[in-house]
This record gives sequence, structure tokens and C-alpha cells, in this order.
Amino acid sequence: MKRLFLIAGLLACSAVHADGLSDANALFKNKAYPAALAAYTKLAAAGNVEAQQHLGEMYLYGEAGAIDEAKAQQWFGKAAAKGNAVAIASLELIRQRGLRRADIAYWTTTYDGAELTSGKFACAAPRIPPVSKQANEIERVQNAINKWQACYNGFAQNLNAASPLVKQIPADLVKLMNAAETERARVHLATVQENLSAEAKVGAQLVLADVDVWRGATEAYVKQHNDIIKANPSEKQYDFDKPIGAAPRPQQ
Repeated sequence: MKRLFLIAGLLACSAVHADGLSDANALFKNKAYPAALAAYTKLAAAGNVEAQQHLGEMYLYGEAGAIDEAKAQQWFGKAAAKGNAVAIASLELIRQRGLRRADIAYWTTTYDGAELTSGKFACAAPRIPPVSKQANEIERVQNAINKWQACYNGFAQNLNAASPLVKQIPADLVKLMNAAETERARVHLATVQENLSAEAKVGAQLVLADVDVWRGATEAYVKQHNDIIKANPSEKQYDFDKPIGAAPRPQQ
């Protein structure tokens, strides 16, 4: 008889736990996180495996307030010990996060886009004199300008293709980052991209200003020289028949 009563008592207790879990899940679904936390905590302390799993998730993802991986690991550990697959996977996630903390910090605070401004994208400003008075010098300067322009346009195209820079974060690392880290990375990388673009545009404007000065002075000299040649053919020394190319305008 006592055995029958004991079984009935266990069944009643299980029903109470099931109802309590449903209530806790409903609170969580409605984003009533403080109430859900209290409900899950009570059930988890009583040994409810699913509540232990949900409680671990709330601490891991910050729905219990501040993110607390230590408490998350504690509750996942209890649920995992009873075979909860989600808890087992979550413990592995926490372990992987521990191994990759330096990588996460790199993308959220340290990354500076150095690879986007180095190598073939390191566009050094061409050496442009105030004026050129020799045909070979004009050709040298024009070639230097063209080379710089091609480099700058390549840089601009590559930066645009890489944008937004959050695309550069390795996919396996993205899976380990929580919402707060993902947002920090987005803000940081957007700032890096903005700075790279602004610095490049300022540098391009300085180069173009030098080009305009050189072009104006050189064209004026060429015109003056050719006018002298036409008026005094016997004094001809250099022939500037080939016009200077149009001023470059790098892509933005």
C-alpha cells in the first residue's frame, strides 16, 4: 500500500514539475526574463533537467542579466550529466570560446584593416614636381600619376568588395560570438572601414591638388615654348606636340 502511495506521490510531483516548466517557458517566450529566471531556478534546483538547460542558456546569452559563463557552465554541467544533448553541446561551445578569446578580442577591438592598405594596395603618392620642362620628364610624371591612380582604384574596389568588414570574420568564429560581441565587432569594424576610406580620400585629394598644379604650370610652359618655336623656328629645342593626358579622378 505504501508503494502505491509513493508512486502516486511521484506522479503528482512530476505533473507539478511539468506544469511549472510550461509556466517558465511561457514567461521566457514573453520575455519576462526575471520571472522566467526565478521559475527556472526553482525547477533546476529541484532537479529538472530541461530547466537546468534553459537556466544555463539564460546565463550564457545574458537573459539572466549580465553574461555569466561560470554559472552557465555550472547548470549545463548538471544537465549534461543527465544526458541533455543541448547542455553537452553548450559546454563544448563554452570550451571553444575559451580557446578563441584572443581571436574574438581581435575582431571586436584590435583589427585595423592593415591587409587592405598593404602590398599591392599600398599606394604611395607619386613624386610630382611643380612644373616639367622636358618631354621625357612630362612622360615620367604622367606614368607615375597613372600608376598611382590604378593602385588607388584597385584599393577602392577591394575595400568596397570587403565591405562590410564583418564579412571578414571567420565563419567558425562568428558561431562562437555572443550578441554583445557581435555588436561590438560590427561597431569597431564599421569605424575601421570609415577611417580607411577617409584617410585614402584625403591622400587622394592631396595628390590631385599636386597634379592640378603641375598640369597647369606644365601646360602653360608647353604653350609658351611652342609659341616661341612657331615664332622663331630656328630656336627650336624641344617639341611638345604630344598633349598631356586628362587629369585622373580616382574612384571613391
